[in-house]
Amino acid sequence: MTSRTLPILMTVLIAALLAVLPALLSPYQQDLAVRIMIYAIFALSLGLLVGKTGLVSMGHAAFFGIGAYVTVLASPEYEAGSLLVMVPLALLAAGAYALVVGALCLRTRGVYFIMVTLAFAQMAYFIFHDTAIAGGSDGIFLNVKPVLMIADHTLLDFAEAKTLYYFVAGALLSCFLLLALIHRSRFGHALAGIRSNEQRMRAAGFQTYWYKLAAFVIAAVLAGLAGMLIAVKNGSVNPEMLSWHESGAVLMMIILGGLGTLRGAVLGAVAFILLKELFASEALMGQLAVHWQLTLGITMIVFVAFLPNGLIGLAKWPKLTRRAGAATPSAIKSAS
Repeated sequence: MTSRTLPILMTVLIAALLAVLPALLSPYQQDLAVRIMIYAIFALSLGLLVGKTGLVSMGHAAFFGIGAYVTVLASPEYEAGSLLVMVPLALLAAGAYALVVGALCLRTRGVYFIMVTLAFAQMAYFIFHDTAIAGGSDGIFLNVKPVLMIADHTLLDFAEAKTLYYFVAGALLSCFLLLALIHRSRFGHALAGIRSNEQRMRAAGFQTYWYKLAAFVIAAVLAGLAGMLIAVKNGSVNPEMLSWHESGAVLMMIILGGLGTLRGAVLGAVAFILLKELFASEALMGQLAVHWQLTLGITMIVFVAFLPNGLIGLAKWPKLTRRAGAATPSAIKSAS
């Protein structure tokens, strides 16, 4: 099996597993699986910026929250909204805000870029937090979940749990494949070059500002898609979805999984959500569940300390062991 066919085989196997999971899971487990897949999309979107382009953003949750709010605001109050309207609006709103924010933020670098993205995210947070149209600190509710109708025939009804599950699974696989194509494209190689040495890329004739802006907008659109899906799943949105805590959480996901790889972003989202559920469970953790942030933080520190390449780095351990084992006889021979 070649190195090219292995990722394809893994993708097919994961798609098959996602297809049969609803028959094996309880309603709670299926709801948890949907949440994990949505945050995996969110993590993949940030991975394009941080892992591929080298742009550390602390305001990525703004696009996540904008996608969620636009979904609810664009839906009718007492009847099902059209998926064909709500999805494009959510993606366009997140992308449009990213275009404005990115055009300004990308003129800065390093810690200044981090702080400016955080400032724009907090600005969006307070707009939704302090305005009546967005429901203030309480947020707003999606009373009726959207449907996809063609010629008076309902093709998708998100009020059904399995329909939502399969749609989210399809969205995750589509985002994964899209980003895989981007990584392998000339555009993706240019982003990797910008991450390694932007000055050299500019000397080679690349207009790095526009490459970074394109990556910033694409990442925001995918984050808006995740926000739209979480709004449909939860049936409500609130300003905390745009807070810096949410940006920090998704940043921890991609660090936990491993920067620079798509599989690492997905694996990090899975691990982070499951660890959060574990530490917040009173049935498993007892009184310690009240302090789940503390136990989760300690666990993250341990992972970062012992797995600097993230969970994806665990796959390299057997290779390192075999190399060490193969080197031992030659070392013994040379010593003798």
